[in-house]
Amino acid sequence: MSEINVDQYRIQGEPYYMPVHDEVALYEAAYQARMPIMLKGPTGCGKSRFVEYMAYKLGKPLITVACNEDMTASDLIGRFLLDANGTRWQDGPLTIAARIGAICYLDEVVEARQDTTVVIHPLTDHRRVLPLEKKGELVSAHEDFQLVISYNPGYQNLMKDLKQSTKQRFGALDFDYPSAEVETKIVAHETGIDAELAGKLVQIAHRARNLKGHGLDEGISTRLLVYAGQLIGKGIEPQAACAMTLVRPITDDPDMRDTLDAAVGTYF
Repeated sequence: MSEINVDQYRIQGEPYYMPVHDEVALYEAAYQARMPIMLKGPTGCGKSRFVEYMAYKLGKPLITVACNEDMTASDLIGRFLLDANGTRWQDGPLTIAARIGAICYLDEVVEARQDTTVVIHPLTDHRRVLPLEKKGELVSAHEDFQLVISYNPGYQNLMKDLKQSTKQRFGALDFDYPSAEVETKIVAHETGIDAELAGKLVQIAHRARNLKGHGLDEGISTRLLVYAGQLIGKGIEPQAACAMTLVRPITDDPDMRDTLDAAVGTYF
């Protein structure tokens, strides 16, 4: 197996993250214990940015996997490939992380099939090993290895949920959208628009989030607020920017669109 370049998995430049509660201290303590961690919260609230920030803060490489329903166990752990010289083994991202001592982040893990996610079990208890059955190898996780998963509890159903045997291998941190003050600072920093304008976008989002479960499956995320601010920063008229990034992506219902457009109109 060729030598792995660890530096390619390191975060270049400190990611911008504003702590909301004690999540940084809790994560640091969990990492010192090499405890697997589960991040739970709505889409676009900062879970992935938090993992990037903590990997940078701890000085550890980060390997991120975007989970989906077509992902197989081989996509995570590796497979044999054909080349000009015959067959060769190619490690998957989970195996690479276990070998080099990286933080492996499985984003939206419930999107993966349960028979796929079960392969993480030996890595998330006292054994800290990864069996490569096709290769006949047992990989002992590097002492710096940690597994982090995330998902949106709002999308849970009987078909898309983690088994209790999986859930109870992790410590968990709950995430939500930050307070209006913090979110305004985030939007202003990420987009370069002034705080007053960022504050208006945040107020629109808070009004929309109150409609969750009353016509909206999900509220406006911080990510979408950043998109709106970026368009405004490029000279797009605020109402048009908000319609494109805050309203049209989250609903196709004409009445709900009119309601959200009206909310935008009260601020712009």
